[in-house]
Amino acid sequence: MIKNIKISNKFIGENKQVFIIAEAGVNHNGNLQTALKLVDAAAAASVDAIKFQTFKAEQVVTTAGKMADYQKKNIGKIESQLDMLKKLELSEKFYKPLINHCRKKKIIFLSTPHGGFESIDFLQKLKMPVFKLGSGDLTNLPLLKYAAKFKKPMIISTGMATLREVEEAVKTIKKTGNNKIIVLHCTTNYPCPLNEVNLRAMITMKQKLQVLVGYSDHTSKIQVPIMAATLGACLIEKHFTLDKNMSGPDHGASIEPAELKKMVKAIRETEKIMGSGIKKPTTSELPVMEVARKSIVARINIFKETKISSEMLTIKRPGIGIEPKYIRTIIGKIARKNIEKGILIARKDLK
Repeated sequence: MIKNIKISNKFIGENKQVFIIAEAGVNHNGNLQTALKLVDAAAAASVDAIKFQTFKAEQVVTTAGKMADYQKKNIGKIESQLDMLKKLELSEKFYKPLINHCRKKKIIFLSTPHGGFESIDFLQKLKMPVFKLGSGDLTNLPLLKYAAKFKKPMIISTGMATLREVEEAVKTIKKTGNNKIIVLHCTTNYPCPLNEVNLRAMITMKQKLQVLVGYSDHTSKIQVPIMAATLGACLIEKHFTLDKNMSGPDHGASIEPAELKKMVKAIRETEKIMGSGIKKPTTSELPVMEVARKSIVARINIFKETKISSEMLTIKRPGIGIEPKYIRTIIGKIARKNIEKGILIARKDLK
C-alpha cells in the first residue's frame, strides 16, 4: 500500500479525496490584480490549491530559445521565448499579497520553480509546502535532486517523457531519502488533442513505479480530468484562465471559471460514485433485500408427519425465510405441523 502524502492540511492518497490544483500558471499576464482574481475564481470553484510559476526569464531560456509551435499559434505572433517570458514573470512583490489572499480564501498557494535552483531557494524561503516540477525539468536530475533534499512532497509532471525517463527521475528523488512522490501523467501540447491523451499511461506508471499517480490536463475541456479521477488519479491539475480570449500562450488551452467549477463538481460526484471498493449492501439496499430476495416456500399443502420432498417445495419472495441455497437441508425433514401451500418454510416447523 502506497502511503498517503500530506500537503498543508490535506492528505493525498489512493483512498483520499482527489487533490485538485487550479493551474493559473502565467495566465496572470504579469498583473497582480489579474492574479488575485484568479485566486478568487479558484476559491469559488472549491479547488484545493492554485498554482503559479516562479521564474525570471533569464533563468529559464537563452536568447537562442525559440517559441513552441503552440505558443506561436496561441499568441498569434513570433518572438523569442525570452521576450515572451519576460512579460509573464510573477513579480516577487506579488507573492505576499497572493499568499495572504489564498489564506483568506482558504486555498493552498503553490508555485512551480520554473527558474531552476534560484526559484527553489526563493520558494523554500516562502515555506512552500511542496515542490511541483514541470515536464520540462523531468530530465533535469540535478534540479530534482536539489529540490528533493528539502524532504518536501515532490510532484513531477511527465510530459514528453518515456517510462524509463520517469523511472530515472523517481529513482533520483528516492536516493535522497525522499519517498513523498506524486507522478503526473501529462501530454505537453496546448491544447492536447484527445488522441494524444493516452490515459492508460497513467495506469502503467502506477503499476510500474509504485508511487502515487495523478494527471495534469492540457485538453481544452473537462472530460479527460474527470475520466482520470475515475481511473484512480489522486491529484488533478488543470489550466484555467479568467478569459480564453486574453493574450498569452496558455489562455486558449485553459478553461474558464464556470468550467472549472463544473469540473470540480463532477470530480467530487465521481468520487462518490467510485465508493470504497468494498462489496457489501448499501444502507438503502437493506430494506429492499427482504422484498427482492426469495425464500423456500411450500408448493402444496404439507401435512403433519410428512417427509419433505423436493416436489413439495418452491422458491418465492419475500426473502425473510430460509435462503434457497439451504433447500437440500430441508429435503428429508419431517413436518412437525400442517404447513399450508404458499407459506414460507420455517426450521421450527421441521424435525
